[in-house]
Amino acid sequence: MAVKTLNANAETMGKSAALFMNINAAKGLHEVMKTNFGPKGTIKMLVGGAGDIKLTKDGNVLLREMQIQNPTAVMIARTAVAQDDVTGDGTSSIVLLIGELMRQSERYLQEGSHPRVIVEGFDIAKKALLEFLDTFKTPADPTDRELLRCVSRTSLGTKLAPHLAEQLTDIVTDAVLTIASPDTPLDLYMVEIMHMRHKLDSDTRLVKGLVLDHGARHPDMPKRVEDAFILTANISLEYEKAEVNAGFFYSNAEQREALVKAERAYTDERCRRVIELKRQVCGESGKGFVLINQKGIDPLCLDMLAKEGILALRRAKKRNMERLTLACGGFAVNSVEELTPDCLGRAGCVYEHVLGEDKYTFVEDVAHPHSCTILIKGPNDHTIAQIKDAVRDGLRAVKNVMDDKAVVAGAGAFEVAAAAHLRAAVKKQAQGRAKLGVEAFAEALLGFVKILAENSGYDAQDVLIKLQDEADAGGGAPVGLDVATGEPLDPVAAGIWDNYLVKRQIILSAPVIASQLLLVDEVMRAGINMRGNSLSGAMAKQLDAVATARIVEETIRREQRCIRMSTTFAVADPRKLVLLPVKPNATTPAARPSEAALAEAAEKLASLSHVQHAEHTPAQVHSLPPTANSEYGFFAPPPGPLARRDPLFQHNKGHCDVTRFAAALTAAGVKPFAPHGGGAKAK
Repeated sequence: MAVKTLNANAETMGKSAALFMNINAAKGLHEVMKTNFGPKGTIKMLVGGAGDIKLTKDGNVLLREMQIQNPTAVMIARTAVAQDDVTGDGTSSIVLLIGELMRQSERYLQEGSHPRVIVEGFDIAKKALLEFLDTFKTPADPTDRELLRCVSRTSLGTKLAPHLAEQLTDIVTDAVLTIASPDTPLDLYMVEIMHMRHKLDSDTRLVKGLVLDHGARHPDMPKRVEDAFILTANISLEYEKAEVNAGFFYSNAEQREALVKAERAYTDERCRRVIELKRQVCGESGKGFVLINQKGIDPLCLDMLAKEGILALRRAKKRNMERLTLACGGFAVNSVEELTPDCLGRAGCVYEHVLGEDKYTFVEDVAHPHSCTILIKGPNDHTIAQIKDAVRDGLRAVKNVMDDKAVVAGAGAFEVAAAAHLRAAVKKQAQGRAKLGVEAFAEALLGFVKILAENSGYDAQDVLIKLQDEADAGGGAPVGLDVATGEPLDPVAAGIWDNYLVKRQIILSAPVIASQLLLVDEVMRAGINMRGNSLSGAMAKQLDAVATARIVEETIRREQRCIRMSTTFAVADPRKLVLLPVKPNATTPAARPSEAALAEAAEKLASLSHVQHAEHTPAQVHSLPPTANSEYGFFAPPPGPLARRDPLFQHNKGHCDVTRFAAALTAAGVKPFAPHGGGAKAK
């Protein structure tokens, strides 16, 4: 290999080994994700280091939370996560398609086909599928609530239990329709997702208004207000510190009292202006008045507002201030001079709900509900997290339909039709051995149907044959899989729809990643000097394993009588260690090595490519302290810029477990230096 000419000790992986690694990594990630695919998929339990548990079948959550170390698998996972960021769904699908493409390619590679030939077939199939998708899609009316419900149900059904998915379908659909506005881009941030650890998951509901995560700050304020005016304000009703350095000077108590009264009168005047507005709009009608302020309200002002029957909330979040005006109407005021009846919004009911030590304020029956809240309830944290992840995907699925104005028949119908199109039309047009890549792509698409059948408990081959026969007899009508019976069904009649954007993104991304992985002909370790040095390959691997496991964190407790505390050494790299046998003694420091051993140590240091050996002399080696609980001492370079920068060993904290490193070196065939010319072993 050419890289060996540049560095004889570089760690590389040849063509066949590189392909084997990439294919196995893709197949391994495929095996992990396929059991979670579809409405009948199983659930993964993720257990954190602190014992926290998360139950999920959401591919995005799995790929983000799993600890993946294989570089190829990490690359695929990042592609899938990017898919979720762009479209909101399709994370598992893109991993499965990449895995199937690599699996099908492996068959032809074992027969001697070149990866470039298969990649050319992938490119032809991808272009043909994008054109076929545009003809296969179905136009959608963004205002058709029933169609949006079908899309939402399809998305939620793959992540939640059927009864819960059915309940959330209406919630998610109505939430998106609530915030939708003609000729205005849809902003899902106007849907607030709140959660309460309370009751059951079936108590989750949609609030066409807002739920604020705090309540009134005065015990005498009303807890429930009907037919209320809503004042959204950003006015300070408390003492304010001056923005510049200022001082008040007085010579007697009367002057001080006058200053305090003047400052208090300024704040009270603002509060009285709010009270006057309340009296103006409410009068004697009995209507309620609610003040939601982004800034603070001091106790005296709270008391004044409570006496007038005003429900006041202070320090509301900025995002809630924006949603309030969209939900209730009116506009936010920034000064008391803007207080007019036109700035007020309306709400049919505002009430406070207390749950333990937490208070929630509900603003419902609003006049113009262009913002809403999905209130998620559940008995425990992992149930709430599971519902929250599914709701986010459902919202994105409905939004995609309204943006694309198109849907694609689901239940595997597109994959069956696309595979038939590739074999019937595209494969015949391909030239030469590129047909193999087209055939591999077609077979990979059918992998989705097989996985759906397997996860539903049916024989994959029988189900696939039934679907293909039905599709051939149907004259081009979409044919999908009924996971409840294992028989073919019409996804259009069943209301099973997928997102056009998700399908298009999968077809664009998956073949590109699979092609790049197939064209890898060599893998080499990158970094300074390609990580190579003059040590043996076995020794380098041993030390890499030790460094990776961070054995350095298991520091040994050193006895003061065996360590000269005036000298502290740091280790910048585990490969810089040179082990020296010593003779520990219970009462005196261990014996130092002989001059011959020191000279041999210095010679050994000179051979290490990472060590500037000219700076290290036998005298420096001789001055190093041995350890107390091992028959090995260790050499480490004196503290320097590299040692202080190295994340594994920090200055004054670099004393690592020498016994473990000695075992690693001994296993690698490195003999320790003999002290005193090969004298007796330490006792």
